[in-house]
Amino acid sequence: MSISNTTHESPTRGPAKPLPYVISGILLAAAIVLPLSVPLYAHADPHLFGFPFFYWYQMMWVPICAALIGISYKLMITEDNRRRADVKGAGTINGSYDAEGDAK
Repeated sequence: MSISNTTHESPTRGPAKPLPYVISGILLAAAIVLPLSVPLYAHADPHLFGFPFFYWYQMMWVPICAALIGISYKLMITEDNRRRADVKGAGTINGSYDAEGDAK
């Protein structure tokens, strides 16, 4: 464990860019709102492999939501690493950090 020379006034992250946060918010909103909008799928037709639309529409959203959440997570981790690199001056976007937040 290393002791760093940072004070409470020193920033740990650089300025944020709004685009990754906006994209992530839109993806997460779609993953929440569309499966919960019951009037979109409150009917039986069309059938898929004998299942009514009501059931297979909901099951279709399980992998889609997992993908959208994964994309949002990757966007946020990439943005956080970029902001940390701005403060550290390392210049690496996808760099990894140890427990103290130092670039490896």
